[in-house]
Amino acid sequence: MADLNQLELQHLRHLIGAHDNSYQKLNTYSSQAVDPQIKQIFTKAAQDSLNTKQKLMTFLNN
Repeated sequence: MADLNQLELQHLRHLIGAHDNSYQKLNTYSSQAVDPQIKQIFTKAAQDSLNTKQKLMTFLNN
């Protein structure tokens, strides 16, 4: 893979931060949800955000 330029790196960091923020919020919503279906929706969305963040972070490790 080619090296990232400064602008691409900046965008990547922004995306990683946004997905981490989403993960944290959705996790909090999930822990506060009473309805099991809503809890499951928030849990799944939080996991999806975490997975995307981890995939994006692989670009930083290459």
